[in-house]
Amino acid sequence: MKRCLPIFLLLLSVSSAHGAVTKWVDSDNKVHYSDEQPPANIKAQTLATPSAISGVPAQKTVAEREAERKKKLKAKEEAAQKSAQQHEKELAKQKNCDVAKASLRTFERNTPLATYNDKDERTIMDAATRQQGIEDANKQISTYCN
Repeated sequence: MKRCLPIFLLLLSVSSAHGAVTKWVDSDNKVHYSDEQPPANIKAQTLATPSAISGVPAQKTVAEREAERKKKLKAKEEAAQKSAQQHEKELAKQKNCDVAKASLRTFERNTPLATYNDKDERTIMDAATRQQGIEDANKQISTYCN
């Protein structure tokens, strides 16, 4: 019995600390402000909760904390995924830039270049085709480089 009394008093103090402040008017038109509920036949108006009075925010439930944790985790995963996609795009752009520069170097050399036609016959590239290749390579460089 001696052990139960402190626990009972603790529970009583905790439950009364969580009561909201209410305003109600009695039969004599006297206004009352209390943290206890008024008699059953009187309509009361809740003015403030204990967290609003003390300035301490109410504690969140386990479900609310879990939902917030999941939301933060999802946001981190989305940010990491977006970052990885951006990195992949930058790598692809750099690779395209390198290929375009190599192509330009190939076309600008004075060595003969061979191409294959529809019948898989080897032919030497003419000056007009080489110039078109240079122009195409320059367009790709301006697109992918810088």
